[in-house]
Amino acid sequence: MYKPLPESLTIKSSGIHDLGVFADQDIKQGTNLGTTHIKLDDQIIRTPLGGFINHSNTPNCVKVELHANGQEPFRKKWSLVTLQDIKKGEEITLRYTFYNV
Repeated sequence: MYKPLPESLTIKSSGIHDLGVFADQDIKQGTNLGTTHIKLDDQIIRTPLGGFINHSNTPNCVKVELHANGQEPFRKKWSLVTLQDIKKGEEITLRYTFYNV
């Protein structure tokens, strides 16, 4: 069965904006939560995980660009990695760099 989010995350109403991504369990600092964005040529595509993350000036996660041997230079992808321990029920946030806020 297809699951757009990792088992540790869920989508629900956010106090920041509309819907957001929240921890369904405690998550340790340095955890890779999955791919948020993919760049093909000049187009940036959000994954389901990337589509519901809200902006914060004090984020608890960061986007990390992934590199693979033999990967074409016009293709990139970014993963979401926790900057700190995140408690169950806490919203997952990110400082937007691809979009204006």
